[in-house]
Amino acid sequence: MKAKLLWLVAICFSLSAFGQQAKHTFKLGETNFLLDEKPFQIISGELHYPRVPKEAWRARMKMAKAMGLNTIGTYVFWNLHEPQKGKFDFSGNNNIAEFVKIAQQEGLWVILRPSPYVCAEWEFGGYPYWLQNEKGLVVRSTEKQYLEEYKKYIIEVGKQLAPLQINHGGNIIMVQVENEYGSYAADKNYLDINRKMFIEAGFDGLLYTCDPAADVKDGHLAGLLPAVNGIDNPAKIRQLVNENHNGKGPYFIAEWYPAWFDWWGTPHHTVPAAQYTKKLDSVLAAGISINMYMFHGGTTRDFMNGANYKDISPYEPQTSSYDYDAPLNEAGNVTDKFREFRSVIEKHLPTGQTLPLIPAAKPSIAIAPFKLINKVALFNTLPKAVKNSTPLTFEDLKQDYGYVLYRTTIRGGKKGELQLKQLRDYALIFINQKRAGILDRRLNQNTLVLDLPAGEVQLDIFVENMGRVNFGKYLLENKKGITEQVTFDGAEVKNWSMYGFPFNNINGYSSKAAPSKETGNGPTLQKGSFQISTVADTYLDMTDWGKGVVWVNGHNLGKYWAIGPQQTLYIPQEWLKKGKNDIAVLELIKPDQHILKAIDQPILNTLKKLNVD
Repeated sequence: MKAKLLWLVAICFSLSAFGQQAKHTFKLGETNFLLDEKPFQIISGELHYPRVPKEAWRARMKMAKAMGLNTIGTYVFWNLHEPQKGKFDFSGNNNIAEFVKIAQQEGLWVILRPSPYVCAEWEFGGYPYWLQNEKGLVVRSTEKQYLEEYKKYIIEVGKQLAPLQINHGGNIIMVQVENEYGSYAADKNYLDINRKMFIEAGFDGLLYTCDPAADVKDGHLAGLLPAVNGIDNPAKIRQLVNENHNGKGPYFIAEWYPAWFDWWGTPHHTVPAAQYTKKLDSVLAAGISINMYMFHGGTTRDFMNGANYKDISPYEPQTSSYDYDAPLNEAGNVTDKFREFRSVIEKHLPTGQTLPLIPAAKPSIAIAPFKLINKVALFNTLPKAVKNSTPLTFEDLKQDYGYVLYRTTIRGGKKGELQLKQLRDYALIFINQKRAGILDRRLNQNTLVLDLPAGEVQLDIFVENMGRVNFGKYLLENKKGITEQVTFDGAEVKNWSMYGFPFNNINGYSSKAAPSKETGNGPTLQKGSFQISTVADTYLDMTDWGKGVVWVNGHNLGKYWAIGPQQTLYIPQEWLKKGKNDIAVLELIKPDQHILKAIDQPILNTLKKLNVD
């Protein structure tokens, strides 16, 4: 009965108040959240604006309503909004204020998570790469430079979003301070500085912290609501919150995981809904509020995937697909998990109340094989070189993402071991532009035996940033490229020319290279087009390719890698058009491949050994 009362309040409010810009109150009660002084149970799902095309935001939110959610949660990503120091961007797919406003129009509340650190399987945990160029700057600390840059950022975020809080007529009901900080450190002074910055930025509503159960005591700040991640036992949740909040609630699971994410070279993670339906039922019956992470994962595009790395495990870069085995799949269609969770939520509706109908699944299409007709060898279209005695990191070169070619000459006529100290993260090694081997940080590879021909030898090392670490102590060791030195046969190799390929814009490469030049077996950029008569979702099948990135009509779709588990790249219908569609493929290791096709279903769980000899 209690749960039904809470839902009645939620439904009635969403039908009458949204879109009218009326001011409401949202605060903590003894055991419940109080919306306009009445008990309110948050039933939320995580949905990240950059992982969904802007044109599809509203459709995803309608799906959230159809599953029974009354709230959505989202992080705010610093590296998207300040990609270069002092240059802020809240336009296009970065227009988070528009995202929040659409949610209000669709009758959804928003939980905002603007911590400068987000984790989220996102590059550098959301931090912009250039922070590492500020000498002495230490993220997630009270170090002066960090706090100065953080403050500038959160003030800009506040300008966009503080007016959209519930106490100002908007739909943001809660704002999270920091993010799972107890898993990282326990500096209460740092947390309080965060709190004060948020208030100065205009976030004057309800603030809270969230941490895994074991870390709540370290990550919680007195006076704020402590939310709990990763557990769903009502008794344990109440105990943890009471212990850290003066014996009072309300009780909120800030991250409830009905599945998990993927990284390259390991099986796709799936968890049957049956393992979670009873748990969801018990949480809702107990009147506890919940945020599913993720309700809809979407896709991590534009080089924004992060990586895990711990002393006891290898470097683990995450896939571009963020399908997450979530209730709503990568393309935004319902799954069995969606339907089963909806049935659970429906049980707690008051008599006579119903959920919206589930929108129809979007159609998908296949595209017959077609050829890419313009091939450019990257080694034939080099940008201006930066020269230095020793290799420079991406950060030294003021390059955020993508690739760097390191080139030098060495004396040949002997056999020896090439060593790249602290390679980050993936290197193609070439001798006189013929590939001699590959080094992969995931496999703890940093040496290669070379048998050099006589005379002066050109040594090329093409390095990929496969994603900065997004969790743990290695946030502080996140520079990319060749981060220390190169030795051959025990002697340091010097006098490098470095060529940056950030690929934030793929235009221009074709015009710089003569078509008659040999491409060798180095990386290539290939371009072409395909025709469609029906605009619908589709999935590029990259099974026969090697490793690289694809752009369609200028949109970066993310990375592919034949080792799997992800073998397809999702193309949303919003980025396609009737008739001609342009496509470009950066291929690192199989330059002779030139035929593409698309299929009507994703392949997310196929591992294979990649032969690149």
